[in-house]
Amino acid sequence: MGWRNAFDNSKPLFVAVYATVIVGILFSSLYVISAIYSGKAATFSATSFQNNVGSSPSEQALNVSQSAVVQGVPSPNLNSRNVWTKPIWEAPNTKKMPKLETFRLTKELVQQRVKDNVVIVTFGNYAFMDFILTWVKHLTDLGISNLLVGAMDTKLLEALYWKGVPVFDMGSHMSTIDVGWGSPTFHKMGREKVILIDSILPYGFELLMCDTDMVWLKNPLPFLARYPEADVLTSSDQVVPTIADDRLDIWQQVGAAYNIGIFHWRPTDPAKKLAKEWKEMLLADDKIWDQNGFNDLVRKQLGPAVDEESELVYAYDGLLKLGILPASIFCSGHTYFVQAMYQQLRLEPYAVHTTFQYAGTDGKRHRLREGMVFFDPPEYYDAPGGFLTFKPSIPKNLLLEGPHTVESHFTLVNYQIKQIRMALAIASVLNRTLVMPPLWCRLDRLWFPHPGVLEGSLTRQPFLCPLDHVFEVNIMLKELPVEEFGPQINIREYSFFDNPLMPRQVKDSWLEVQLCQEGIRDCLASNNTSPSGVLRFPKRSSEETFKTVFSSFKDVKVIQFSSMQDAFLGFADKIREERFRSRVKRYVGIWCCVAEQTPGHIYYDMYWDEKPGWKPLPPQTPQDDHPPP
Repeated sequence: MGWRNAFDNSKPLFVAVYATVIVGILFSSLYVISAIYSGKAATFSATSFQNNVGSSPSEQALNVSQSAVVQGVPSPNLNSRNVWTKPIWEAPNTKKMPKLETFRLTKELVQQRVKDNVVIVTFGNYAFMDFILTWVKHLTDLGISNLLVGAMDTKLLEALYWKGVPVFDMGSHMSTIDVGWGSPTFHKMGREKVILIDSILPYGFELLMCDTDMVWLKNPLPFLARYPEADVLTSSDQVVPTIADDRLDIWQQVGAAYNIGIFHWRPTDPAKKLAKEWKEMLLADDKIWDQNGFNDLVRKQLGPAVDEESELVYAYDGLLKLGILPASIFCSGHTYFVQAMYQQLRLEPYAVHTTFQYAGTDGKRHRLREGMVFFDPPEYYDAPGGFLTFKPSIPKNLLLEGPHTVESHFTLVNYQIKQIRMALAIASVLNRTLVMPPLWCRLDRLWFPHPGVLEGSLTRQPFLCPLDHVFEVNIMLKELPVEEFGPQINIREYSFFDNPLMPRQVKDSWLEVQLCQEGIRDCLASNNTSPSGVLRFPKRSSEETFKTVFSSFKDVKVIQFSSMQDAFLGFADKIREERFRSRVKRYVGIWCCVAEQTPGHIYYDMYWDEKPGWKPLPPQTPQDDHPPP
């Protein structure tokens, strides 16, 4: 009985110990099971890709170039944190780059960025890194995080990964340099876009596909949600407004091409059918431009209207419901930078796409900088050597009087070219970066003959024209050989000092230079400023005078001249002069185009004023079709 009493007395202790052991076992089992499943769903390591749902990497991952669509991938664990689920711009907390196969596109990967079943996607190579970062920054500033970037080379992929941008590998193995519009590699990029669309739609997500040379200015998702019946909503190259509010453009009045730089796809059967046929068309014939192929397919049937209110139209196969985004607020390079259509209609723009420009990638970047919607690093706003700027002087009659003709346009532009030429010379002497002035034009520039401005457009005359309408921005920014063209002259956009990113230490370091006629009172070549901080400086000063006087102001960030009229006498060294002339002659481009003449373009001439009787005429013979000597 003693042993029994002992057992009875110890029973509470035994039960407590036993219960503790059982609970521990259950807790450990749950922890192990949780770890296994969360590891499969969200770690995105090479091992998890191989083991996920028991399939091989080739079954799990998508190499976009081979258009392998992944299906049946389990839903991710959205509570875990990795490059696709954590906040954008939050850098990885590791020093080791994950394996490349980690970044292959899968439904699971996309699902971790989707919100309200929508994902916004762009893609590119390393040459467009700054465009891509600008694209992402605009979206995150708008509070939008359901985005992904496709990397066409590993250099871009790694750079975006370390910056905390959700990125996937397109498997393109593309060059990291700018390929140039219209090149074979450019067309390959277009095919990659189509393959990407065809691959993502079967995942069941809505896809807002964008080119990298556009930026978002307003959240477009509520606008797109207003048209739930649309299979595809596309932007266009329309330059004549069809509506004066924020409805879809009237499809019967849109005669321009549909532009595939901004378009929204829903994962419907008609949309997936279109994407598949579009992809097959391009893969079968590498001479077809992706945008032309899209337009050809969509316009195979156009009409009737889906209903009387929405402006959706049956297109393609008669089943696809198409809508055309309003060009006034989903802007092209023309409706935004030339017409400012959204301003005239008192609307808020959603996006701007840098089409209708004339200087390649450099021109696109400069356009966005002029619009103050490009994000540059801090050093862009505080260049070594400081900045030079001036107040342009344009007589009223050149701007506003008389008819808008080729002659009056060139008279106005040439007047400004002469001042800019002088400013470039002074910037070269002082080794400062020139902030270009606003440029005014009377006539639009296009690729074909036109009457000055496009009929039906809202282009005002005169208008503030983009720099690439007159100047070859890509040449101005190119590193030319110093032994042939003299030292590089860096430039900035006319809106530079208005940019909110301009640092205070630059704005506060400013010297006003008032040009004066030598011989009159207080007009001396000295470094003495007035009590208000203004430096009076003689017109027609020599190179040596410039260097001597302004050497005292090397630490001043900005020097602003009151004018460029007769400011500089010229270079002392004839070789330096010739090199400068060789450089800046290449800076100006063409105006296009007069009607009923081939060629119909007219060359701008940096030294027009040195040629008595100069007139704006197209080349009279094929032998004359070259830039001015």
